[in-house]
Amino acid sequence: MNKILKKMIIIIILITIFLAIFFYITKSKKIKIGNNSNSQEIIENILNISSYESIIDVEVNSNKNVNKYVIKQKYIAPDISEQELLEPENIQGIKIKKTGNELKVENTKLNISKIYNDYPYMVDNCMDLNTFIEIYKQNDEKDYEEKNNEIILRIENKENPYTKFRILYINKETGNPIRMEIKDNSKKTLIYILYKEVKFE
Repeated sequence: MNKILKKMIIIIILITIFLAIFFYITKSKKIKIGNNSNSQEIIENILNISSYESIIDVEVNSNKNVNKYVIKQKYIAPDISEQELLEPENIQGIKIKKTGNELKVENTKLNISKIYNDYPYMVDNCMDLNTFIEIYKQNDEKDYEEKNNEIILRIENKENPYTKFRILYINKETGNPIRMEIKDNSKKTLIYILYKEVKFE
C-alpha cells in the first residue's frame, strides 16, 4: 500500500469521526431544553406537554389565615389528572382523581371513596399546570415577558373573579416551572404554588 493511499484512508477516517461528533452534538442540542433553547421553544415545550408528575408546596391565603399543603400532582393527556395530599399529616392520603367527566375523591387512610359524575365544578382546577396551559392556549388575554433568568406567562380568566389572574414562572436554564401565583380581581395573591419537583414524560 503506497503512502498516498494510506494518507487518503486516514483522511477519510478523520472526516468520518468529525462528522459523527458533529451530528451527535447537533442532535444533543436539539433535545436539550436548557441554554441551547430560546424562550419561544421553552414556551412551546411547556404548552405541548402530554403528561407530567410534580410535587408542589401550596400556600392558600384566606381572609383569616394561611394554610399550607404539600401535594403530589399527576396528569396524563387528554383528561386524567390526580392530586394527592402529602402534608399536613391530618389530611395525608386524600386523593382527588378526575377522569373525563368523573371525579373520584378517596381517603386512602380510611379506605373510603366517593365518585361524582358530571360534577359541575370540575372544569377549572386552578392548581393544575395543565389547566393553566389550556387557558393560556385558548385565552386572548395573555402575555409573556423575560426577567432575570425567568420566562413569565400571564393569563386573565374572566369567568372566575377569585382566580382571575394567573402567573407562571419558568426557569430559562431548565425549562421547568418554578412557581405559580393565582390572584383575585383585586390582584391579591390567594394561592401561591412552588414547584419542588417536576417530571415531564
